Amino acid sequence: MLSECTLKLIITEPAPMETINSALRRHYLNAYNWGKFFITLTKSFLSLFYPKLCVICGEPLVEGEDFFCLHCFLNLPKTNYHLTKDNLAFDRFLGKVPIEKAASYLYYNKAGMGQKLVAEIKYRGNIYLGKWLGQYVAKDFQKSGFFEGIDYLIPVPLHPQKYKKRGFNQSEIIAQGITDVSHIPLETRNLYRTKANTSQTRKGVYERWLNTTGNFKIKDKQLFAGKHVLLIDDVLTTGSTLEACIICLLETPGIKISLLTIAIA
Repeated sequence: MLSECTLKLIITEPAPMETINSALRRHYLNAYNWGKFFITLTKSFLSLFYPKLCVICGEPLVEGEDFFCLHCFLNLPKTNYHLTKDNLAFDRFLGKVPIEKAASYLYYNKAGMGQKLVAEIKYRGNIYLGKWLGQYVAKDFQKSGFFEGIDYLIPVPLHPQKYKKRGFNQSEIIAQGITDVSHIPLETRNLYRTKANTSQTRKGVYERWLNTTGNFKIKDKQLFAGKHVLLIDDVLTTGSTLEACIICLLETPGIKISLLTIAIA
């Protein structure tokens, strides 16, 4: 039992504020650490039944790995096109349309890593991977000065019907990741698609060109007047879709156009 004197002392002389704050900090720190412990425990338990898998090889990922296992990440088929203007992506438009520069990040081969990455984003709806990949590419390109002088990022637009069916535009998702790192404004409304053309997958060069010619329009030409824009797409194959976009954009006075794709076939 506390004596009357002790009770009076407690009532009349409260604990210093520093002591109270220190006790509260210890309390919340302990609660935070326990919370982290239970979150980690829950994640470990769930990973036994629903392991995160590498999007390329399908092997289970370990702590600290996101989307790729270390082996696949280190062996991504990078082109390094952003390090030189004279590259296959740029050459694909020579004699067709005027562009400032062009780069594709990965090689796209049948059943290869580039194809699997694009398929994971485009057909399996992995928008988190798409945005992460845009950020990763931007960090790499930024070191070489590839984004210098760029005023706008323009993802190749989808027709509203296809957008409604798919639920997202993979080129726009990638572009969002790029703008997160580069801080270049993203413009998604001024260039739009007027025709819901059929899939390009099994078409030849001439058929692809016919399928995309005249498919794009600009709402406000003055927005891009005198600006340097960067068109962004997932895969560069024949270049017919990007060429159709460029032809439309060239109606804008004083415009300069460059290109970036995640992969090149």
